[in-house]
Amino acid sequence: MSAALKNSSEWLMNSLIQIDIYSRPGCHLCDDAKEVIERVQSRFSFSLRVINIETDPALEKAYGEQIPVVFINGNKAFKYHVDEKELEQKVKRLWKT
Repeated sequence: MSAALKNSSEWLMNSLIQIDIYSRPGCHLCDDAKEVIERVQSRFSFSLRVINIETDPALEKAYGEQIPVVFINGNKAFKYHVDEKELEQKVKRLWKT
């Protein structure tokens, strides 16, 4: 596969797979989840966004004691802990569709 094709393929996957972590500063479970997600991201391309719930009272109310909460393409996928193998399987399924 040419580098240009691989890069365009990765760009497409980045635009198709969005992972959001609802988090707050100083949350060690959130830091752990982000590390796991970044390890998977090093193998499979996707967009990653970390959202600080402290910046929005509605998010604070919704997720306050449940963080980290991880969504994949708008669907809740994990809470408190991210299992690396399970995340990789979820991302692989999206790569194949």
